[in-house]
Amino acid sequence: MNLDNRHPAPRPKVKCLLVDDLAENLHALSALLADDEVELLQARSGTEALEILLVHDVALALIDVQMPEMDGFQLAEMMRGVQRTRDVPIIFVTAGSSDRHRQFQGYESGAVDFLFKPIEPHILKSKAEVFFQLWRQKQQLAWELQERTNSLRIQEMFTAVLSHDLRGPLSAIQLSAKILEKRSDEDAQTIGGRIARSAKWMGRMIEDLLDVTRVRQGHGIPITRTPVDLASVVQGVVQERLVLSPDRHVNVEAEGDLHGSWDGDRLVQVASNLIGNALRHGTGDTVTVKLDGRHADRVVMSVLNDGHIPAELLPSIFDPFRRGQRQSARTEGLGLGLYIVQQVVQAHGGSIQVSSEPGQPTRFDVRLPRAI
Repeated sequence: MNLDNRHPAPRPKVKCLLVDDLAENLHALSALLADDEVELLQARSGTEALEILLVHDVALALIDVQMPEMDGFQLAEMMRGVQRTRDVPIIFVTAGSSDRHRQFQGYESGAVDFLFKPIEPHILKSKAEVFFQLWRQKQQLAWELQERTNSLRIQEMFTAVLSHDLRGPLSAIQLSAKILEKRSDEDAQTIGGRIARSAKWMGRMIEDLLDVTRVRQGHGIPITRTPVDLASVVQGVVQERLVLSPDRHVNVEAEGDLHGSWDGDRLVQVASNLIGNALRHGTGDTVTVKLDGRHADRVVMSVLNDGHIPAELLPSIFDPFRRGQRQSARTEGLGLGLYIVQQVVQAHGGSIQVSSEPGQPTRFDVRLPRAI
């Protein structure tokens, strides 16, 4: 969704607080700062100023130092002690001399500047305008953040609903493919097989979209742990992948105990994405999968191929909807595969690393704890 086509950000009036115990001083300051886009709030004491600050968000506070009962320094210290007002910029206004000790006391109380009477109108307006502009920019950024958050939430809801609704027609396609595969006509069986594989591929993409929506909404990847033999999972994935790439080879090297408490279906996603990527993007004919079960607490699955990932792409390799520079003749997926792999591995309490050095195979290493 393009934010540039939306209605512009609201432009509320900037509020400025003027605090002085003398009415004539407040009138003078109000006359100097009068502007159609600025709302001036006046207070005759520190107590009245605090009451105003409980109701209004101000961009700047101009505070007289010498006031009875509560002077400007005491008011500033009280403002800094409250979460709501601690970040309000304060400029002290004083008729006293530019005593350095007094200035240091003012800065320690939270002042950003001092103005000495008689006030030069141009200086006052220029300094105030700086803080007014900063406040407007802060409001603009807050509005844009809210708009983008709302847009992302709507898009995620749309993705979740669309993915759910696509399951209906996809089921009909899969059923039709099964009927064709059972026909005696060889051509019909071939067509049915192709439709079934394509439907399965589409089903995986739908599940990927749903998984991304779950993660971005804070629900995480759901897993159900059962006893799993990782070697059997990988062998099944290899056989399925080689049907789609009959001219390629996948060598599986397994050693040690490859059993653990994992979500078998989720590990199929991990192995299928990693092996599928290696087959599509590798430059050689062979992909190697190494399964290392020699450690008592973990199992490591490594997928190696002769392709090379540019160094500038490695930091974002697991980002969702990422596309590499090199595309295969047949583009598959939505750029979610490696992101889903990372999320599934992390849901198991494991980790995944990638390395791709010139002259060395590209290698993905998945470390899975046998149990949590």
